[in-house]
This record gives sequence, structure tokens and C-alpha cells, in this order.
Amino acid sequence: MGVLLVFNGGFMLIPAIYSWFSQESVAFSIAVSAIISIFIGLLAMFFTKNHDKDISQREGYLIVTLGWLFMVLSGMLPYALSGEIKGIENIFFETMSGYTTTGASIVNDIEALPEGILLWRSLTHWIGGMGIIVLAVAILPLFGIGGMQLFSAESPGPSADKVKPKIADTAKRLWLIYFGYTISETILLKVAGMTWFDACNHALSTLSTGGFSTKNANLAYWNDNPSIQYIVIFFMFLAGTNFVVSYYAFKGKITNVLHNEEFKWYFLFILGATAFTSLSIYYVSDPTSASIEYPMVFGEIESAIRHGLFQVLAIITTTGFVSADYTLWTPLLTVLFFGLFFLGGSAGSTSGGIKVIRHLIMIKNGFQEFRRILHPNAILPVRYKGSSVDQKIVYNVLGFFILYSLSFIIGAAVFAGTGLDFETALGASASSLGNVGPAFGELSPVDNYVSLSVFGKFWSSFLMLLGRLELFTVLILFTSYFWKNS
Repeated sequence: MGVLLVFNGGFMLIPAIYSWFSQESVAFSIAVSAIISIFIGLLAMFFTKNHDKDISQREGYLIVTLGWLFMVLSGMLPYALSGEIKGIENIFFETMSGYTTTGASIVNDIEALPEGILLWRSLTHWIGGMGIIVLAVAILPLFGIGGMQLFSAESPGPSADKVKPKIADTAKRLWLIYFGYTISETILLKVAGMTWFDACNHALSTLSTGGFSTKNANLAYWNDNPSIQYIVIFFMFLAGTNFVVSYYAFKGKITNVLHNEEFKWYFLFILGATAFTSLSIYYVSDPTSASIEYPMVFGEIESAIRHGLFQVLAIITTTGFVSADYTLWTPLLTVLFFGLFFLGGSAGSTSGGIKVIRHLIMIKNGFQEFRRILHPNAILPVRYKGSSVDQKIVYNVLGFFILYSLSFIIGAAVFAGTGLDFETALGASASSLGNVGPAFGELSPVDNYVSLSVFGKFWSSFLMLLGRLELFTVLILFTSYFWKNS
């Protein structure tokens, strides 16, 4: 926990230094926040330096969940000390939304915030994107602590696909790719017309599949600059792809990329949803109703394809960027996007949601059930990548779907109990649990979450953490047998 707080404080120094050079008054508040986090972290490390170096699976889950909570609590300090965001519930919500890469916000006027606070806001996305725990496992071995338990607890998807035998080597390579993509997008966005500040912030948000922007209109601010949106589209696609696939591509192992079943279906899902959305926009939607702040010419097929692809990717990868108010296109598209809230990107990516690989295993198992009914004595395993899937994984996926469905239903019921209407309650639950950001009804892409009650904001924050750590990691802490010694 101490290591995590030191990391968090170190990242806080970046916006503190930026604000100092920009002569912003919040520089002192952010710097003090960094010092407090680093001091507490070092203190914790000093007093626990003689602890048992062996981390069990049970302790790994506990460290991951508590680690995220401690990161959020320390990440609240720049907002609280600067006074730029009022109310403990609002500060907690905004910080949790950042670290879980949800991108939902309670800030009404984003452009009125100091740039140092905006940079910290985007950095919380970037830190949480790959997972601060994965970063930590590259450092913890220096203290004699193995990191496999942490990696398996934090890594998105039903299994952790390792690039190298040692988990620390895996973490370093994934972070190198993550960092490289961020730098590349920053440069490209600057060349396309953004300022360095906007380019950096949006790159941090894109690669983490977060969604925080420096503009009130989000990416719709640049609707008159298609090149910027195409760059964001490309990197959203990469961010929603398994980073191990990116590693294989950089190593020249194109066959591994092309034969990756999840990547293939991830691409096909995007292609199919984009084609349907673009055609609907082009032939059905009212062009004037789709704009947030700047007019969009949907009379041209290019514009329809661009905005269709942008919004499909933003939802599937759970980035949550907005180029248009998709809830005003057609009712059918609203239902389609609601369904995409439950899809998610690839396992091993920074996206939230259920993940494509789980959908594939569920569908394959469903079709196998038809065969099992006809041939009850036959052994018919589910196959993925040409190999049979362990029955334990199939049960895990089935259990995940059941828990996810129950969490969504209970989440929506609780939101409805706070006074939200049916459409808004469903959207809030699906968006929070899937780490998407924008939702429906009162929480549409042109609105934010400030209208939620105090309890509603804390409940949404809980669902964000639950979804980001993929249910089991958090919910297992609420079971009695987790705390038993046997």
C-alpha cells in the first residue's frame, strides 16, 4: 500500500510542476497533496519493512481492492485542497471515475477548471488504465515480493495472458507499449490541430479508455476537424485490443494477431455495429438533432461513417468520448448502444465491460448445449484457439455473467430508489458497472452526473470499482469464508 501511495504522489508532482510553470494558484495545493501521499507511503513502507514477503492469493485480492481505495482517497487531495470541486461526494465520485476509467463527471464547466487540475484529472485515468497494480508488480519484486497473485487478481479477462515467463517482465513490456501509444497519440493530435495541453490530456484519456476531456463539448468540440477524430478512433481501437496482441504485432508475429479469435470477433463486432449505425444515421436520423454544440453534416456518407464508428468504438471500448448525442439519433440505435454497454473490449486491454472473450465462451457453450442434448453421452468441450477450454473457466464465465446481471439489476433498482426514472436508472447502472461514462435519460452524453443524490454518487462509485475489478475481486471480500483461516 505504501508503494502505491508513493507512486500516486509521484504522479501528482507532474501537474504540480506544470501548474507552477503556468503560474496557477493550484500549484501549491497539488504539491502539498503529492508530499502528503509520498510521506504516508514512505511511512507505511518503513514500519512494515520486516513483513512476510510471501503474498497469498487471498492477500492478493485484498491488496488489489484496498489498493484502489487508497489510491482514490489520496487522489482526492488535489481536488479537496484546491477547492476546485466542492462536496466530499463529488470529489470521491470524480476521483473514482478517473481511476476506474469510467469518465463520468460531476463538473458542469470543465473549461473553467485550472489546467493543473485538468491534467491531474486525466492522469488518474492513465494511472488506472493499465492498473497501478500491474505497475507495482514490476517494482515489488525488488522488495522480495512475488507479483503473480496481484496480476491474476487485477488483470481484466478470464485469464492472464503473459508475454514473458516472469510477471514483472510482462508488466514492464505492457507499460512500455502503453506509454509508447500515449506519446504517439499526443504527437499526432498536436500535428492534427490540438494544443499540446489538449493533445496530452486526450491521449491520456484515450489509451486508458477513460473519456475525460478538457472541453465541455468533449470531442464534439473538434467536429470540424475530422483528422482529430480519426486519430482518436484509431487509438481507441488499439486501447480496446489485448495489449499482448500489440506486443505480437511489434515483434512481427502477424500470424499470432490474425489467428487470435478474440481479436477477430472484436473487429467484426465493431464493423457490424458501425455499418448498421452509419446507415441509420445516413438514411434515418435528423442531422440537426445529433449535434452537441457544433453542426454535423450527416448528408455526406463520410460524416455518417465517422460519427457512427466513433460512437460505436467509444461505447464498445468503454472510452465514453462523445462526438454527438447518440440518444437523439433513432430509438433503435439507442437500444443498440445500450446493448453495446455490456460488450466491452478485449481481455488484456484497458477497457471495461464484460469482454469479448467471455461472450465468445458463453456463445460457444450455448451451441454445445444443443449438441449435448442430442448426444448426452458424448464429451463435447468448448474450444477456443483450437484448444478445449478448461471446464473451470467455463463455470467461471457463467458465474461472472450471473453476478454481472444481478449486479446490474440491483444497481438499477437502487438508482430507481433514489428517484431516477426507469431509463436513467438502467443507463446509470449499466454505465457505472461497465465503466462507460455517458448513459441515457438525465445522464445522456450532453449531461453529467451532478444531478445524482449524495447516496446515488457513492452507489455509482461502488459500481465503478466493482466493474473495474471485475466483480469477484471485490465481492469475495464480502463473503465469510474469505476471512476464515482454513
